[in-house]
Amino acid sequence: MKKILVTGGLGYIGSHTVVELQNSGYQVIIIDNLSNASLDVLEGITNITKTPPAFERLDLRLKADVADFFKRNQDIEGIIHFAASKAVGESVQNPLLYYENNLNTLIYLLQECNAHGIENFIFSSSCTVYGEPDSLPITEDAPVKSATSPYGNTKQISEEILKDTCSISALKSIALRYFNPIGAHETAEIGELPAGVPQNLVPFITQTAAGVREQLSVFGDDYPTEDGSCIRDYIHVVDLAKAHVIALQRLLSKKNQSNYEVFNLGTGRGSSVLEVVNSFEKTTGENLNYKIVDRRPGDVIAVYADTQKANKELGWKAEKTMEDALKSAWKWEKKIRKIK
Repeated sequence: MKKILVTGGLGYIGSHTVVELQNSGYQVIIIDNLSNASLDVLEGITNITKTPPAFERLDLRLKADVADFFKRNQDIEGIIHFAASKAVGESVQNPLLYYENNLNTLIYLLQECNAHGIENFIFSSSCTVYGEPDSLPITEDAPVKSATSPYGNTKQISEEILKDTCSISALKSIALRYFNPIGAHETAEIGELPAGVPQNLVPFITQTAAGVREQLSVFGDDYPTEDGSCIRDYIHVVDLAKAHVIALQRLLSKKNQSNYEVFNLGTGRGSSVLEVVNSFEKTTGENLNYKIVDRRPGDVIAVYADTQKANKELGWKAEKTMEDALKSAWKWEKKIRKIK
């Protein structure tokens, strides 16, 4: 069994990826500092896969601790790197935290890869690197625009660091640019657990339906779209997790076409905010208390992926529907709120 390190493996996308890795026969070791995750997630992963992953609580900002970890784990064959801060608003308020968390940790990991001959590296990137797109759908060749937040900037800089490192070393890396992950595992053993007020649409919807939030705000209904609300490409987190396993297998089996590759991960279809709201009500039978409010600064009008490259080269395709995602997200919300 090949040993794979998953950083931030108790987080939302990380935990679902650990499940898919273990179900595919990999031995997983998780590093997480629990700054935005709970130890309960380990139990959820174990309940699904019947295998407890190895876990180490470690802060990747501490260079000596990172070096010590790799000295003790010399049989790692690949890394999937999720550990990063990810709230756009917070990054504007506290840019130095984001630059330290998201860049130093990547650099320390890559230094250890070089020192220990670890060649396979999957990076958790984001469609934020594209900014407001010139045309839709967005292909991987679309220009990387000037970042609108320190968070977005850290993703752009991280990709540059990876590309430069791959050009002068044995490292092979794939950057996966996510669109909008939603949903939960069908078992409701793991799902999205935002700390504080959710920054993303679906957890805000489910928390409103559960009575945790009084009202959902829809930011603007005067955009140049069919119903006036913003459009995003919402992808089921399990489809996203499976893509990481396929990308890792591509590197391990040396099928990559260059040492540094980039793939968009989305459904290829845009859904408006109001479409998601209506779909949730229809799928679950719950009535949502929502109101239209002013536009939110920094929101782009529409973003959705051209997924042809991932479909053809990775042989991966998003298979789950919006209804699947919303149903699973509501099942998860009801479980953690103990709602019958």
